[in-house]
Amino acid sequence: MTTAIAMTPPGTTLSPGTRASSPVGKPESARAAEVGAQMPASVKFLTVAEVATTMRVSKMTVYRLVHGGELEAVRVGRSFRVPESAVEEYLRKSYFQAG
Repeated sequence: MTTAIAMTPPGTTLSPGTRASSPVGKPESARAAEVGAQMPASVKFLTVAEVATTMRVSKMTVYRLVHGGELEAVRVGRSFRVPESAVEEYLRKSYFQAG
C-alpha cells in the first residue's frame, strides 16, 4: 500500500477518501487536466544533454537557462525534459544581426 504525503496546513485533517488540494488551491486532478490541455498531443522532449549538443554548449549552460527561466522545461522525477519547440523558440529569439 502506498501512502501519499499531501501538503495540508498544520492542524488540518483529511477524512478517508479525501484528496488534498495542490499548492495552488485546485484539486490535483483538475490541475493535471489544465496542464494537459496546454501541451499539444505530439510534443517531442529532449534531455539536457541533447539540448546541449544541439546548441553546442555545456549541460551546465542548459541548466542555467532552465533555472533562470529563459528555457522552458518539465521536471520528470529528478531530471528535466525540454520541449523541442522551446529550444527552437529560444534560438529564434537569440538571433541578432552581426556587423
